[in-house]
Amino acid sequence: MKKVLLSFGLVVCTIIGMQAQDTKVDAAATTIDNPNAPVMTFETEVIDYGTIEQGADGVREFVFTNTGKEPLIISNSRGSCGCTVPTWPKEPILPGEKSVIKVKYDTKRLGAINKSVTITSNATEATKVIRIKGNIIAPKTTPVKENATGAPVAN
Repeated sequence: MKKVLLSFGLVVCTIIGMQAQDTKVDAAATTIDNPNAPVMTFETEVIDYGTIEQGADGVREFVFTNTGKEPLIISNSRGSCGCTVPTWPKEPILPGEKSVIKVKYDTKRLGAINKSVTITSNATEATKVIRIKGNIIAPKTTPVKENATGAPVAN
């Protein structure tokens, strides 16, 4: 009798588990079908720092406009690593309004930059990815002139 009840319980759990998977929301869905939903329209989705020196200003701004018909609310914005830190507007952006997402990259690190920032909002594209790229080089040094004794001489 115990084996029958155990088998019956396993069958019920399996059926419930299969139904739960059928009703699960698709986490990969990133579009909203509301025709009035806000739309984030960026002036550019990629900012190229170009080649900059180590320690240079790493702050850049992504300008966007809400071209939808309802207020845009950004719920989160996260960089692909700890060296890329975004800040975003916490208040709703009304239709037709422009706003900015600032991205600060840690320019102490040398080498190529290819990072992303993922924005989560109530826009038609619920998850939007913007990118920064560039190259960080070591700062240029100015040669120091020395006198006959080896002491530095002012230029």
